[in-house]
Amino acid sequence: MEKILKALANRRRLKILQLLKERKRVSVTEIAGHIKLSFKSTSRHLAVLRNVDLVESEQVSLSVLYSLVSSAPKIVDQVLSNF
Repeated sequence: MEKILKALANRRRLKILQLLKERKRVSVTEIAGHIKLSFKSTSRHLAVLRNVDLVESEQVSLSVLYSLVSSAPKIVDQVLSNF
């Protein structure tokens, strides 16, 4: 739980999760544009979220699409609803 809370303690990662909640599957490029951050920095944020099993990735052709895991802890929904 501590690792999940640390991952959620960043406004850009919260924005990423909110976007994924709204749009289901999104590419790194789209996420980077949405949160106004470089591709590389966005990828690092996604790695943090992936390491605590909050997001999953899928390779589709040349793009990697990210989505929220269906088994995310309830705390994620609670935090996003208050963000």
